Amino acid sequence: MGKKCIISAVVMFVMAWALSFVVHGVMLSADYSVTQGMRTPAEAQSLIPFIIAAQAFFGIAFAWIYLQGKEDKLWLAQGLRFAIAIAFLTVIPTYLIYHVVTPVPLVLAMKQIVFDTIRVLLMGVVLAWINR
Repeated sequence: MGKKCIISAVVMFVMAWALSFVVHGVMLSADYSVTQGMRTPAEAQSLIPFIIAAQAFFGIAFAWIYLQGKEDKLWLAQGLRFAIAIAFLTVIPTYLIYHVVTPVPLVLAMKQIVFDTIRVLLMGVVLAWINR
């Protein structure tokens, strides 16, 4: 793993952590508070190390996979294309499955899909910009 990959992975971890907090800790917190069966904020707070680990794994994999397939093309289009692929691979299936196996209502799952897809698109653009 080279210097650029390490820098990219760290930036992607920070972005994943920060943007996930904005999406799930701020924008969707009211939805979560009225969804029966969801953890309370205190319960969730006690499990933060798992969230940190998950965001670290995501940031590392996001950067590494991008760098493996990076081509000599327009950086913005490449970053968006990559992020769309990641959204189709991770975000969309995850929340559709959550809707089926957990008490997450379809409306909330759709919000999660939209907001997290936007989060991943922003990450893809930044990652492509770093590695242009």
